[in-house]
Amino acid sequence: MTAPSWDLSIAFQSLQDPKLKQTISQLEQQIADFPQLDSDAAVSQLQHAILMKEAITVNLATVASYANCIASVDSANNEAKALVNHMTKLGSALSQVFSPFLDSIVNSPLEQFEQIISENEELNAHRFLLEEERKLVENRLSVKEEQLLSAMSVDGKNAWGKLYDNITGSMKVTLVLADGTEEVMGLSQAASILYGSDTLRREPAWRAIQQGMKQNQESFSAILNALAGWRLTEYQKRSKEKSVHFLEPSLHGSRIEQATLDSMMSVAKKNREVGQKAGRLMAKMFGAEQLTPWDQLASMPPLVGEASNYSFDEAIDIIKDAFSGVSQEMADFVDVMVKNGWIDAAPQETKRLGAYCTKFADSRTPLVFMTWGDSMSDVLTLAHELGHAFHNWVMRDMPLCTTRYPMTLAETASIFAENVVRDALLAKAKTKEDKIEMLWEELSSALALTINIPVRYEFEKAFYEQRSSKELGAEGLSELMRVTWEEWYGNSMSEADSLFWASKLHFSIPEVSFYNYPYLFGYLFSIGVYAQREAKGADFYGDYINLLRDTGTMRAEEVVQKHLQMDLTQETFWQQSLDRVSNQIDEFERLISE
Repeated sequence: MTAPSWDLSIAFQSLQDPKLKQTISQLEQQIADFPQLDSDAAVSQLQHAILMKEAITVNLATVASYANCIASVDSANNEAKALVNHMTKLGSALSQVFSPFLDSIVNSPLEQFEQIISENEELNAHRFLLEEERKLVENRLSVKEEQLLSAMSVDGKNAWGKLYDNITGSMKVTLVLADGTEEVMGLSQAASILYGSDTLRREPAWRAIQQGMKQNQESFSAILNALAGWRLTEYQKRSKEKSVHFLEPSLHGSRIEQATLDSMMSVAKKNREVGQKAGRLMAKMFGAEQLTPWDQLASMPPLVGEASNYSFDEAIDIIKDAFSGVSQEMADFVDVMVKNGWIDAAPQETKRLGAYCTKFADSRTPLVFMTWGDSMSDVLTLAHELGHAFHNWVMRDMPLCTTRYPMTLAETASIFAENVVRDALLAKAKTKEDKIEMLWEELSSALALTINIPVRYEFEKAFYEQRSSKELGAEGLSELMRVTWEEWYGNSMSEADSLFWASKLHFSIPEVSFYNYPYLFGYLFSIGVYAQREAKGADFYGDYINLLRDTGTMRAEEVVQKHLQMDLTQETFWQQSLDRVSNQIDEFERLISE
C-alpha cells in the first residue's frame, strides 16, 4: 500500500453532506436558545447548563475537526477554511452564553459547589475542570466583560494569527543555487527541503526563507507586539484582587506549578553541554566543526551508499513489531488505525506542513496527519503521532471532559512511542551503521528539545518582560533572538538564526502563549516514564495505561507523584532524564569514533 489518505466518512461524507448542514444548523439554534440564568441561580439550572454546554461542545468540536482535516489536506479549500472560522465564532458564542453560569459556579460557596457536581457521575466528571476554574476566581472579570473579551477575540486577537497564516501561506521565496540558477517556490516547499537529504538546496532554501522573513519582518513584528500587548492588557485588567504575571495563564493551562517550570529550566541550563555536544557530533557527520542552521533539521548523511528509504508499509510493520514488545494491544491498535483509514500520509501539492493527531469528539475516533517522505524521521514521526492517537484511544470510554489533558502531558504517549520504536530497532541493528542511524535521531531530538525549545522560552520570556513597557521593532526582536540563540547553542552552531522569531509559527499562535516549554517537559517526562518499563516488567503496561487515563483529571505534579513517586519541583527528576539522553549521545560518539 502507498501512503494512505483519510477516510473521514465516520463523521461526514463531504462538506455538502446534509448531515453536516443539519449539525451546523442545530449548533446555531442550540446556542441561540441557550437558557438565561435566573437571578436565584438554582442548583438544577446550573447543572442543566453544564450538561447542555458539554453536549453542544461535542458536536461543535467534531465539525471543527472535520473542517480542519479537510483544510489540512487541501490548504486552498476556502469552503473548509470558512467552516473552521465559523466554528471558531460559534465557540466564542457558546462561551458567552455559558459565561453567567460559569461565573455563578466558580463563585459559589463550597457547599453549593458540591451540590452542583455531586448529584450523579455525569456531573461529577466535570469536577476537576471546574475546580481548576475556581482557582482563577480572583482574576475573573464581570460576566459582561468576559463576554465582551470572548466576542472581540474572534476578530481581534485571533485575527493576528490569521494574518500570519495568510502571509506565510502565500509567500514565495527564491532559492539561488551554487551554479547561479534560481528556483521560485512556496515557503512551505522551501521549509520541507530543510528536513531532507538534498545537500545542494538546503542552504539556498534556508537563505531564501531568511530573505522572505526579512522582507516581511515589519508585519511579523506587528503581529508579535499586538498579541503580547493584547495579553498583557488583559492580564492587567484581571489584576484587580491579585496580580497576574504573564506566565501564569500558561502555567495554569499546562497544569504545572512555577516551581516545576523553574526546576526543569534550571536543569536544562546546567546541562546545555549535552545538547551542544549533540549538535557538534551532528556537525561532524557533515564534515564540519559546527552545525549550520540549515543542517540542524536534516537527515543524517549516509555512511555507505545512499540514505535508507522506508515505504509506508515498512514503517507500519516496524511500528507494530516494536509496539508488540510492550503489549499486543498496542500493536493491534496500529492495525485499527490503518484498516479504518484514520491516517493521512499521502503527499499532496496543497497539503499543509507538519504532523498532528486530532479526533472526532462524538465517536472518539483518533486521526493522524502527516506527509510521508520515506525517511527514518518519517517512521518516527508516524510512531509519535500514533502514540498520541493511542493516548486518545485508551480514554475513549471516559467522559469527554475527563480526557482534556494539557500540552505538558500530551507528549507523554507520543515520545514514549518513539522511544519504543528506536529501542526495538537498536536491539535489532545488525551493523554499526544501523545503530548510528538510529542514534542520530536521538541526537536530533536532544538538540531540538534541550536547546532549541529553551531558546524559544527564554526569548519569549525576555520579550514579554520588555513588551510591558514598550514595543520591540523587528531589529530589536532579531537582536534579542541572536543573544538568546548564542547563549544556548554556544559553539555548536556556526551562526544564529536571528529571524527565528518570525519564521517560527508558534510565536504567532493567538490562542496560546509560551507554546514552547511543554515540549521539553513532555520529552523529559516521557523519558522518565519509559525508564520504568524495564524496572516494572510485566506490570508496566497496566500502570502505563492508568497513567495515561489520569492525565485529564490531575495536575502534572500529581500524576508524577502517583505513578512515579517523584517530585517535579525537585531537580532530581529532570536530571535523571537528561542523564539518559547524555548516555545515548556518548554512545553515538563512541560508535563514530571506532
